[in-house]
Amino acid sequence: MTLIPALLLQNDNIATGGAILGGTMMMIVWLVILVVLIIGLWKVFEKAGQPGWACIVPIYNVYILLKIVGKPGWWLVLYFIPFVNFVVAIIVAISLAKAFGRSPAFGVFLLFFLSMIGYLILGFGNDRYLGPQAT
Repeated sequence: MTLIPALLLQNDNIATGGAILGGTMMMIVWLVILVVLIIGLWKVFEKAGQPGWACIVPIYNVYILLKIVGKPGWWLVLYFIPFVNFVVAIIVAISLAKAFGRSPAFGVFLLFFLSMIGYLILGFGNDRYLGPQAT
């Protein structure tokens, strides 16, 4: 009878170890995604004539992004309103795509939904910053 509780305890340790390993792997994956996103956004900021380091400063990076696409700074407040922030983010993504001579579809699909890929394409591609007047 003492064998069954010992086996149950051993299985709990295995399950706990698996959860810790899975959580650690997930954190590493998210960290890699974050680093790749920062690299792409850094290059986009530099192409637009802004300091690249601005992409790693929370809230300030959104302000600089608004400046790049030619939207007023008070739009930053709209990012703090639930549901409105999604609409504003899509508008800014479309405006950023247009500022680099890309289509609105590029803004929606690659800059909003698949931002890691979209920012890498804008940052390392042949796209030139045309300015907010292109929007």
